[in-house]
Amino acid sequence: MKTFPFLKLVFPVAMLSIFTGCTLAKVNVNVVSERTALENQVLGSYNALSDDVLLVASVRGVDPTGNIKTPPRKSREYQNAVTAMETLAFHEDDVDAFKRLGWVGENNLGLLTPFPMNREKAPDDLQAFAARYPKSEFLSVVKQVNQSREVVMMRVVETNANFTEKDLPQIQKVFAKLNREKALPGEKIQKEDGSWATQ
Repeated sequence: MKTFPFLKLVFPVAMLSIFTGCTLAKVNVNVVSERTALENQVLGSYNALSDDVLLVASVRGVDPTGNIKTPPRKSREYQNAVTAMETLAFHEDDVDAFKRLGWVGENNLGLLTPFPMNREKAPDDLQAFAARYPKSEFLSVVKQVNQSREVVMMRVVETNANFTEKDLPQIQKVFAKLNREKALPGEKIQKEDGSWATQ
């Protein structure tokens, strides 16, 4: 009968651990988030707003008997925030293209800063997009996106009991940091000190 030397070693160790009650040490691992408490609060409020927008979009206007339901009344601020989130979602693809083209950068206030529209250096897949986009429409989209971002930031202040309007500059910095973190290679970002860099 053929024996394996490896089994001669493993079997006694296994038997010893069974009979002596050997167990693995219990290890507690605490993962500390890299986000600050302020960033977590801002993200929580922002995610709640995003969930509200999804909920508004999915609410049915008819009850089970076929009668039209009157939606619950919401504040003007809430309605403005929902509209702002919809605007941001609507323009998301254009903004991504603007960033790849170098036409906008993420500034240190959580907003977009426009740059000259250099159409000649457009990547091949964005040549047609760059050629057909008039400057007036580009500036209009940037303005709408920035206004919507400001509405969303203000809504974060309004919906979190820990914030007041005095906290808005800090919230802007949090949004700016999050935007910098999401920046892709080649995109322009403004650092906290005000200088611009390409990711």
